[in-house]
Amino acid sequence: MAKRKRFGEILVDAKVVDEQQLDRALEKQKGTGRRLGEVLEQMGVVTERDIAAALARQFGFKTVANIARASFSAELLGLFDSDTASNKMLFPLKKEGKTLFLAMVNPLDIEVIENLSFKNGLRVIPCVTTPSEIQSAVNRHYLKIVEQSHGPDAWWTVLIVDDQALVRSAAVAALKREGYNLLEAANGADGLKVTLQEKPHLVIADTVMPRMDGYEMFRAIQANLEIKHIPVIALSSKSTAEEEAKLLEMGYFDFIAKPINPVRLVARIRHALRIIYGTSPPPR
Repeated sequence: MAKRKRFGEILVDAKVVDEQQLDRALEKQKGTGRRLGEVLEQMGVVTERDIAAALARQFGFKTVANIARASFSAELLGLFDSDTASNKMLFPLKKEGKTLFLAMVNPLDIEVIENLSFKNGLRVIPCVTTPSEIQSAVNRHYLKIVEQSHGPDAWWTVLIVDDQALVRSAAVAALKREGYNLLEAANGADGLKVTLQEKPHLVIADTVMPRMDGYEMFRAIQANLEIKHIPVIALSSKSTAEEEAKLLEMGYFDFIAKPINPVRLVARIRHALRIIYGTSPPPR
């Protein structure tokens, strides 16, 4: 039996990356726990479609696209909710008898496949797609119901606080597509000032910044009666269980690991706003 090629070797063979780029990515990947595809995408070497095609080629999966344009029954969409679809990056394509065809960004996530199979009594066949495809399909087929009852995302104002312009730009681009009103600050001191002046519905703040770091900013928000009700989501490059536990114990509403994944970012923000404020736009 021929030895299965590694993911990086598939990308090199397909001339998606060269060996030098692969070596740099592997070096950056060491000790991070992140998938090679994520590292390469962050480096700007590959696109999400390149990664999907390489996964399909390596493991023999089918690829799917234009999911949002298709029609799906309420029964099929009811196999899991929109939060699961966005957080796990999945979408139910069709059910034939006891077989479920499932669009996935990571078709190697055996835990997700086995959980869905056990919960629904179905054999799951994964197909490969991109994060953008999943988010478009979730917006079109799941969240249209939410939007009709909850109103547009333009109700909400979100403050993004990070000293890295590229991080702020990525977050703004992802959230602007969803219609959010956005504010920015480059450090904790400015972030606290904007929070006091504008009173956003939600703050997303990096933990490590100049002048005033995210921890100090969070404590200052919590100590101020005017703004202590505003939920704060922490951004951190320390994507460990210990770091997440520490931040949640401090009182942060949620935790998002860097580099920012646009699909997860939108899902976490929408989930936070729904839990904190319910179905009506709150006064500011």
